[in-house]
Amino acid sequence: MSASYEGYKSPLSTRYASKEMQLLFSDQNKFSTWRQLWVWLAKAEHSLGLDITEEQIAQMEQHIKDIDFEAAAAEERLTRHDVMAHVHVFAKQCPVAAPVIHLGATSCYVGDNTDLIVLRDALKLLLPRVATVVGRLQQFAETYKALPTLGFTHLQPAQLTTVGKRACLWIQDLLMDERALRRCLEDLRFRGVKGTTGTQASFLELFNGDSQKVKQLDKLVTQLAGFSKPYAVTGQTYSRKVDVEVMAALASLGTTIHKMCSDLRILASRKELEEPFESTQIGSSAMPYKRNPMRSERCCALARHLITLFSNAANTHATQWLERTLDDSANRRLTLSEGFLAADAALLTLLNISQGLVVYPKVIERHIAQELPFMSTENIIMAMVKAGGDRQVCHEKIRVLSQEAAAQVKQYGKDNDLISRVRNDAYFAPILDQLDHILDARTFTGRASEQVDEFIAEEVQPVLARYSDALKSVQDVQLNI
Repeated sequence: MSASYEGYKSPLSTRYASKEMQLLFSDQNKFSTWRQLWVWLAKAEHSLGLDITEEQIAQMEQHIKDIDFEAAAAEERLTRHDVMAHVHVFAKQCPVAAPVIHLGATSCYVGDNTDLIVLRDALKLLLPRVATVVGRLQQFAETYKALPTLGFTHLQPAQLTTVGKRACLWIQDLLMDERALRRCLEDLRFRGVKGTTGTQASFLELFNGDSQKVKQLDKLVTQLAGFSKPYAVTGQTYSRKVDVEVMAALASLGTTIHKMCSDLRILASRKELEEPFESTQIGSSAMPYKRNPMRSERCCALARHLITLFSNAANTHATQWLERTLDDSANRRLTLSEGFLAADAALLTLLNISQGLVVYPKVIERHIAQELPFMSTENIIMAMVKAGGDRQVCHEKIRVLSQEAAAQVKQYGKDNDLISRVRNDAYFAPILDQLDHILDARTFTGRASEQVDEFIAEEVQPVLARYSDALKSVQDVQLNI
């Protein structure tokens, strides 16, 4: 048996998430970012007058990517400290720079700042994915904006809507997710250089009590890392409230995906709509005829996991004592990475779904025909009143005929024959020539079609304009498994 199959591997890596998102949360990216942070710190300290040479900085820059992971693991087994293990390994590679690596910093200088860089980059990766799903659903909504379909309340047939209008409900939720994720990105700051408990005491010592230079150091490193500003105050760590806000936005995205894909699964069971189904795909090992909505089911599964991760972030922030406790560490290693990997995987699957949705208008039409006669009764009554009839008499006539038709459907499994009963009742002779118009499904959808056009123009297009470059390069997503 191959040893590579004997250890646990996350399905988020082996089956679901993209290579791009996996790279962001990889050891290579994490520890090379640590080294980059040490370079930035040295550069800023050098520029402010500390005794750090260009040669030392250059040597550090030469070894940012070439990490000896085995040596680092061996050091960590000895030191029981991941940051110091990597400091030692980096120092051996950069002997000239060894005396100034990590100068004045605490472990959270590299740990927390790296986390913030990864969160920033992960948000930047997710936001265009949300936009591409919105863009594809916009096309779907426009295509089917006028196609009547049964609306449902309480999962019971209700007044008609249109297929495109329903898609706009999904889009609207995604637009709220885009806003929440974008706000997280815009609000995100850098921890910067704050020292062991956030007081910057070690850096004040390095600069002989020059407070302005310490402030300038914080600003310089923040700018080198690509952030506009650092958090004004920190403990040993940046506030874990930041993680709460980010995970709340991800969990909220999970609720959107779960709701939409649950809708798709319900509609698939009614054979009104289907997700893509490949020619070689097998729906069931026992039932060859089945076309299970496995993509939507996968989205719901990933979304549920994503939703539950929020409680981890919330509880971690709630239990951070004073300036910091270390019981956040193991939890955050799981929560932040799995949150973004699950969101990434769910969005890629959702994009695959939205690129190939299939609608079956004839099935929808048949379902409408089963319910529309009952929904049209008020319109029939109003037509009769306009033709000179008595509303109360007409109401009683319709009530009796409706119950008779309902019995045919519920007790005998037959089609709804209410309209045939109306046509055969002489009382309704004055409006028989109006029945076809009264029963036109398009007259029951109100302003749904116009709402789709207005919503896309006023709400969707301004958001998609932010991602015009990303949308130009969208390709069909193929799922590996």
